[in-house]
Amino acid sequence: MQPSRPGVALEGLPVIALAAFATLVAALLGWGALAVPGLVFTAFSLWFFRDPVRIPQVTEQDAPVVISPADGRVIAVDRQPDPVSGQLRTRVCIFMNVFNVHVNRAPVPGRVVYRKHHPGKFFNASFDKASIHNERCVLTLEGGDGRRTTLVQIAGLVARRIVCRAEPGDVLALGERFGCIMF
Repeated sequence: MQPSRPGVALEGLPVIALAAFATLVAALLGWGALAVPGLVFTAFSLWFFRDPVRIPQVTEQDAPVVISPADGRVIAVDRQPDPVSGQLRTRVCIFMNVFNVHVNRAPVPGRVVYRKHHPGKFFNASFDKASIHNERCVLTLEGGDGRRTTLVQIAGLVARRIVCRAEPGDVLALGERFGCIMF
């Protein structure tokens, strides 16, 4: 698995570089009407793609533990059929707005046993229909004890591109970066 650069998600570097370059060119040409919005967009891109180092503070007494795979607001906790197995399981939905860190991390340690990308629409990710109709990537991790955890990255209205670096066979540590959702 390709590690992410601490500070900024690797996936965001081309966006940030292009925005900064365009802003610099506009400024050098004296086009303030373009340079100022370019500077704002460059700053927003740096903020959006930030990737802080996070180290889970977990002891063996805490095991088994599940950490949050994403920043954001919990908008639902309920029982729903697992999108892979169909078994009724606890589902935790986290909505990330444009001001949240969009890097995703493994909520449990385990081996990736399933990954599937589903093309779709781009409704606001906080809507219930987003989990069915929006573009998404489903990932299943299997822990050493055989338990399976399914993660679903869902694109939204603004953050429309899903990046999942985890492949079947990869082993993820608790809290390890595996992807992000980007604009």
